[in-house]
Amino acid sequence: MTDYSDLIQPDKGQDARTIHLVDKKGYDEWLKSRSARERAHLAAVGFKPDPYVQAILPGDDPDNWAVVTTVAKVDSLSAWCLAKLGQILPAGRYRLEGQQPGKALFGWMSAQYRFDTYRTKVESKGPRVLLTSDVGAIAPMVAEMRAVALVRDMVNTPAADMGPAAIEKAAERIAKAHGGKLTVTKGEALEQGYPMIHAVGRAAAKHHAPRLIEIEWGKDGDPRIALVGKGISFDSGGLDIKPASGMRLMKKDMGGAAHVLALAELVMASGLPVRLHCLVAAAENAISADAFRPGDVLKSRLGLTVEIGNTDAEGRLVLGDALAKAGEDKPELIIDFATLTGAARVALGPDLPPLFANDDALADGMLAAGTDRDDPLWRMPLWDGYAELLETDVADLGNAGSSAFAGTITAALFLKRFVPEGALWAHLDTFAWRPSAKPGRPKGGAALGLRAAWAMLQARYDRRGRG
Repeated sequence: MTDYSDLIQPDKGQDARTIHLVDKKGYDEWLKSRSARERAHLAAVGFKPDPYVQAILPGDDPDNWAVVTTVAKVDSLSAWCLAKLGQILPAGRYRLEGQQPGKALFGWMSAQYRFDTYRTKVESKGPRVLLTSDVGAIAPMVAEMRAVALVRDMVNTPAADMGPAAIEKAAERIAKAHGGKLTVTKGEALEQGYPMIHAVGRAAAKHHAPRLIEIEWGKDGDPRIALVGKGISFDSGGLDIKPASGMRLMKKDMGGAAHVLALAELVMASGLPVRLHCLVAAAENAISADAFRPGDVLKSRLGLTVEIGNTDAEGRLVLGDALAKAGEDKPELIIDFATLTGAARVALGPDLPPLFANDDALADGMLAAGTDRDDPLWRMPLWDGYAELLETDVADLGNAGSSAFAGTITAALFLKRFVPEGALWAHLDTFAWRPSAKPGRPKGGAALGLRAAWAMLQARYDRRGRG
């Protein structure tokens, strides 16, 4: 496992190769300052200041070389502008010429993430270390990278090794490491208190018992917040079974759980002054003689009855019970993460999670935080006019919309019914997966919206050192 704290080190003047950053606007002026030999070399290799282009600048001897790379703006570095270098450069120490990396520290580390748990042969070319004089930025950036790596690792792990029990074990590690209290309600004990979680998970209960996993942490006098995650460890679709193509990636359907556990650890490890309640509804949506059926009516923890229109709309069921439980302690803020709807991907694609919020200021804070961290979100409407699509003749509401339209919105409106009155609430329908690689963002499990949520929580609650 990569120790990300080894990849960023304080700059104490130690030997390191130089990285020159250029952009289109300043390239010609920079080029004039280089030696004739360097200019001739860059011309020979056809270097142009296009995005993600880099070249080696030869020195006086074979081991004395530097690097030049193009970024969008030299004076405004993004999280990803050094990611390609962090991935392709040889092992060794590097420093930027004349400036600090800032947010680019994250992409440098992210590019060196590897998921090799199941590989029999692991090749490593050694760490690429970036130096910075901004020593105070190192620990927070490493903590964010570890949180992202946790999400990636959990989502990448096959369902056989990341069932409800394994999700509980991850929560137990986090709680123990930071003095949190872990409570787990599982199996038949769910039937009375959390009937929708029980119904979704009962078909797999013999081997993968469903459970509600809770971590509580913090001081009673601090603002109470709740983080709620969907932890469907594998989603067959239930009796409304998915086709093979739709089932291939369903090991990632616990991505919401991975996000809130990683976010909870960031909160606890940083000592953020909040009273935290983290809830994960963990279950496998399987098929057996005991599986819940289309047409069944389930009673929820909140007391609302839900008619099952589609057993593949199970994530909102387990979240409904978890949100109801979170609301009983009257938090001022609830954030939930879920790999909830395919409609979200149709609307916004894999990289941009839809954000739903019942408060404009909260939504604005989340969007601004996402922009700051290069972890973007897009706000979608909680359009109450579509609530009629959840109406049913035999129960308080249905779990699947009566129309194929607005699937992401109707799912959010379903969840809204379980959010307590007066609580601020944000819902992120994250994909938790990258279908193709980008610099610093490997194919596979992905933390999408995690850093945005964390930056918002910091801006909202961390008053330490602000005078």
